[in-house]
Amino acid sequence: MPPMRRIETSVIVPNWNDRHHLGPCLAALQAQTYRDFEIVLVDNGSTDGSVDFVCETAQRAAGDFPPLSIVRNEENQGFAVGNNQGLAAAQGQLIATLNSDTVVDPNWLSTLVVAIQRDDRIGACASHMLLAARPGTLDSTGIDVDLTGTAWNRGYGRPDAPAGAPAEVFGACAGAALYRRVMLDDVGDFFDPTFFNSYEDTDLAWRARLRGWRCVYVPQARVLHVHSAVTSRHPASRAYYLGRNKVWTILKNYPTLPLLLFAPLILGYDAAAVAFHLLHGNIHPLRGRLAALRKLPRIWTARRGVQGRRVISWTALVRAMSWRPRWS
Repeated sequence: MPPMRRIETSVIVPNWNDRHHLGPCLAALQAQTYRDFEIVLVDNGSTDGSVDFVCETAQRAAGDFPPLSIVRNEENQGFAVGNNQGLAAAQGQLIATLNSDTVVDPNWLSTLVVAIQRDDRIGACASHMLLAARPGTLDSTGIDVDLTGTAWNRGYGRPDAPAGAPAEVFGACAGAALYRRVMLDDVGDFFDPTFFNSYEDTDLAWRARLRGWRCVYVPQARVLHVHSAVTSRHPASRAYYLGRNKVWTILKNYPTLPLLLFAPLILGYDAAAVAFHLLHGNIHPLRGRLAALRKLPRIWTARRGVQGRRVISWTALVRAMSWRPRWS
C-alpha cells in the first residue's frame, strides 16, 4: 500500500454559530488554484447546525473538496484555544488561519505560499483584506504596533489601491494569515490560550519579532472580510477583551529598558484612551484593564520566558513599529 501523501498546508477555520458565512467561505477555499492543502474546522459549540452543514457541503462536493477534519468543542473555547486545537490536528508545515466570515480570492493561498517560501526567516505572511460591505475599502494589510504598544489593523478604512510589492510589516492579522510551523514551534505557544479573543495575533507577532522572525504583507493575497461578524454581536465582551489583552501583550513582550523609558507615554496614552471610552459611556475597556492587573503574577512569569529568549535588538525592533498613535 503506498504511503499517504503529506499535505503541505493546513487552513484552520474556527467557527462559532456562523453557518450563514460558512457557505461562501468554504466555496472560496474549494476554488483555490493551489491544491496541496487541508481544511481543519474548529467548531466552538455551535448550536446553529454549522457542523452538519459543513459535512453535507463536503459530501456533495465529493472528490472536488479539500481534505477536511473537524474539531468539535462542547462550548465556546474562544479564538485562541480554537486555533491551537486546529494546529494540533493539522498535518501541514504551513498553517493558515482564516475567519469563517471571509471569502478569499482563488489565488489567495498560492500567493501566500510562494511569498513565505522566498526566505526561511519569513515566519508569517499577511493578506490584503477588504471590507465585504465596502469592497473598495481596506480592512487590514497586517498589524501595526506603535511605541505605546497599541496595535491596529494596518490600512484600515483607507481606499483600496492597485497591488504593489510585498512589504515588511510588524505582524499578520490572523483573520487571514499564513504561518510557518517551525516559527510557531520556536516561539512556544501558537496563540496564548488565556487571551480567549482579541490581541492574540498581536501577541504572537511580538513573540515572533523578538525571536528574529520576519512578517511580510502580500498584496496579491486578496480577501473579503465581513469584519467582526461574530464578536460584533457581543460588543461589551469585545471591548473587555481588547482592554485586558492589550495590557497583557505589552507587559509580556515590551523589552525592559524601553518599557521603563516609555512608561510615562504608555500609561498616559492608555489613561487618555480609557477616559475617552468612559466619556462615551463605555466602561468595558476599564473593566478589561483592571482584570489584566489581577493576573499580573501569571503575566510576569510569561514575560520572563519571552524576554529570556529575545534575540533581536531594540533598534531592529523599533524599525518594524509605527510612530502613528491610535486609540484602543
